[in-house]
Amino acid sequence: MGDSVASFRRVAGNRWRAEVARSGRRSSKIFPTKQAAKDWAARQEYIILHAPPEKEATLFGDVLDRYAREVSPEKRGAKWETIRIERFRKDSFARISMANLVAADFAAWRDARLRQVAPATVAREMTLLSGVLTVARREWGLLLVNPMADVRKPRSPPPRDRLITDAEFDRLHELAGDDLSKKTARAFHAFRFAIETAMRAGEIVGLEWARIDLRKRTARLDMTKNGTARAVPLSSEAVRLLEALPGTDPVFGLTSNNLDGCWRVLRDRSGVVDLTFHDSRHTAITRLSRKLDVLALARMVGHKDLKMLSIYYNETAEELARRLD
Repeated sequence: MGDSVASFRRVAGNRWRAEVARSGRRSSKIFPTKQAAKDWAARQEYIILHAPPEKEATLFGDVLDRYAREVSPEKRGAKWETIRIERFRKDSFARISMANLVAADFAAWRDARLRQVAPATVAREMTLLSGVLTVARREWGLLLVNPMADVRKPRSPPPRDRLITDAEFDRLHELAGDDLSKKTARAFHAFRFAIETAMRAGEIVGLEWARIDLRKRTARLDMTKNGTARAVPLSSEAVRLLEALPGTDPVFGLTSNNLDGCWRVLRDRSGVVDLTFHDSRHTAITRLSRKLDVLALARMVGHKDLKMLSIYYNETAEELARRLD
C-alpha cells in the first residue's frame, strides 16, 4: 500500500487498537478482536487512498463530531456543548461538505431557529458554531474562511434588571418557613445566601464545608463560570446563614435540580411573578456596590470584565438621588 502504516496492539479488556497512518492522515479505533481491527485498517487504507480531497469528502456533521470528541471535553461547559452539537448534527447544514458550506446555510438555520427559541439562545449557539468552524479552519485546514463571520447575530434583548422587593422577600420567607430540614426552606435559605454573597446557584449547591473558613469569613470556589478560582468574602449575615444549616455536606444539601425545582414551586405558590434565582445576583451586586468600590466588587463577584458589572448593577435613579444627600 505504498506509504501506508498500520499497527495493532492489545489494550485493556483483551481488545485491540488499530492505528492507520497514510498520506499524512492518521486514525485509530478499538475492536473486540484482532481480525476486526485488521479488517477496519484495510478499509481505512482503501478509503484514504481513493478518497477525494478532504474538504470535498468531509461533511460538517463529521467536523461537529470531531470537535465534540477532541475540543469540547477540555472546556468547563463541555456538557452544554456536546448536547448542542448533537442537536446541530441533525440539522441540514450537517450534511453539507466543508468545501460547499456558505454563510447562507447558517443564515437559514438562524432564521428557522429563531422561530423556536429566544434570540439570546440563538446567539449562544451561533458562537459555538463559529468556534467549531474556527478550529476547522485554523487547526484542521478544512476551511479558507469562516462562513459564520458573514452571518448577523440576532439582537439580544435588554439585560434583566429585576430586583426582589421587601414584600416579595417576606412572602417567600413566610411560605418557605425556617425548618431547614426541608428542601424548600433550604432553597430559600440559599437565595438569601446568594443575596449576601452574589454567588451563582451552581457555586452555592457545590459549596462544601472544607472550603469555608468561618473565622476568616471566606468561602473558596475552586472552579467558577469563568474558569478560575476565587475566594468569596462572607458578611456577618452570610456566616449566620451558614451556621443555621443542619451540617450536611455539601453545605446546602441540594443538587442543582433540587434547587431549581424547589425555587420554582416556592415562587409560583407565593404569587411572586417573574423572579428567577439568578436575580439574586442582580440584588446582591446592586447592594454590594454601596459598600465596595468597583474593583473590589469585581473581585468579589468574579467579573474579569468591568462592563459585566453594569449588567447586574440595577440601582434606580430614585435610590441614587437619596444617596446624593
